Amino acid sequence: PHPVILFAILCALVIVGSGIAGYFELSVVDPRPEGSKGRADNGLIEVVSLLNVAGLQQVLSELVRNFTGFTPLGTVLVALLGVGIAERSGVISAAMRSLVMGAPKKLVTFMVVLAGIVSNTAAELGYVVLIPLSAMIFLSLGRHPLAGLAAAFAGVSGGYSANLLIGTVDPLLSGISEQAAQLISPDYQVGAEANWYFMIGSTFVISTLGMLITEYIVEPKLGKYNPDEAPADSMEELTLEMDSHAVTDIERKGLRTV
Repeated sequence: PHPVILFAILCALVIVGSGIAGYFELSVVDPRPEGSKGRADNGLIEVVSLLNVAGLQQVLSELVRNFTGFTPLGTVLVALLGVGIAERSGVISAAMRSLVMGAPKKLVTFMVVLAGIVSNTAAELGYVVLIPLSAMIFLSLGRHPLAGLAAAFAGVSGGYSANLLIGTVDPLLSGISEQAAQLISPDYQVGAEANWYFMIGSTFVISTLGMLITEYIVEPKLGKYNPDEAPADSMEELTLEMDSHAVTDIERKGLRTV
């Protein structure tokens, strides 16, 4: 289903769940210390049923406040502005293509997986650009193109959220973690860089594993690829496609400036 449909289903489940829990008057002990903001006098967190007139009125009247009051919202919007400019200007695409196409032959697989991991900074750019590009690079080296496609897909999907830089997901996760932590300690703060060291370490671990699995498991099972069996027009199209993805002089100048 579309993400919007999934979100609507989850909202409906929350409303129904709150109605059931409210009917049975369920409650839990508030873990926050006495005197904390929002803590009830009886020290309990009681379920507020949304499955009645008052509850539905609360949902509609506080809809905007819930959206604008979401802690990570501001940070994520600012981060998306920067990422959007970098993607639209071609910086991220040029950097990713330069990383893969300029890699030594022995490190191509590692760089493909690494570029796939780093590409999550720009959302679906890795799926659109890197995966087909990796297949073409492997084919140009006389290696099986499906192995390159699989390596890139593993980096983009399997390495999602790992990165060398802080991405747009990190402010979101840190904001949610901060709100949860403040239930216990109201002054506790969680920065967007909280998982940075782990992300950097994970990037190289996943890149190395992706390279080893591709070269020692995936490629041997695919067998040796014979480029001579490919139609001549396909090889010509491959050459043209590779040339279209090559990093231009002006893009190299822009990357040096950045």
